[in-house]
Amino acid sequence: MSDQNKLANNKASDNGRDASRQEVHAQQVSIKSWTQKILVVLLCIASFYGGWKSYESNMINECAANGGQMVEGQKTMICQLS
Repeated sequence: MSDQNKLANNKASDNGRDASRQEVHAQQVSIKSWTQKILVVLLCIASFYGGWKSYESNMINECAANGGQMVEGQKTMICQLS
């Protein structure tokens, strides 16, 4: 085999390896970005839930501080003053 044939074969195999490496790298980046997106969504949901519970607790405390009592409705809580 001549040196030019060996060089051509080496270049072809190197290109194949580079392409497979790039494909694997692209998959890793894609998976990483999706996990980051899911993490951000979960953090947003947790933050919203924590804020909602804090607001609810604050309303109950204000009702009690003003001499009221919380009464459960069908879908809502009502502050009933005595």
